[in-house]
Amino acid sequence: MARPREFDTAQALDAAVQVFREHGFEGTSAAMLTKRMRIGRQSLYDTFGDKWKLYLSAVSRYSALETSAHISTLNSKENAFEGIRAVVERVVAEARMPCLGVNSICEFGVRQAELSAQHAVAAERLRVPFVKRIREAQLAGDLTSELEPDAVVDFLVTTFSGIRIAARGGADDGKLRALGEIALRALR
Repeated sequence: MARPREFDTAQALDAAVQVFREHGFEGTSAAMLTKRMRIGRQSLYDTFGDKWKLYLSAVSRYSALETSAHISTLNSKENAFEGIRAVVERVVAEARMPCLGVNSICEFGVRQAELSAQHAVAAERLRVPFVKRIREAQLAGDLTSELEPDAVVDFLVTTFSGIRIAARGGADDGKLRALGEIALRALR
């Protein structure tokens, strides 16, 4: 008879997310994972599969949480442009924390189909509410109507990645805020 699990699977996965955020897939060892997750090696494999499957689960969980946080922030303001501004400010404020989404793209590009599929799902989930708010901002005259909403989303997502990479590269808070402000001005 199998022993019951003696750990919280969600907490263990959240711990794995933190390890992968800090060290990437290649830089993370099983020992690092088991230490941070506070589980044994066999429990890791029995529960999550191999390191790659755990990584995919971690990226999926991180993407779901981060996407939800972006959408919540985007919709937190009545004015659509202020909602967009709030997301930019959130990215700037949290830019020093490693982003598992950006890091996984930098580490693997499009070489791993399963990972690319996860990125596509997260991107589409984010695109729909952003396009809606961009159109609202355009109708209100707060955002130029000369830009296609899908192109604006692509620009913002690329800017978010750039801000996070700049933070990892040592940019100070003033530079990060300036990048966010320039992005917003470019949309006017």
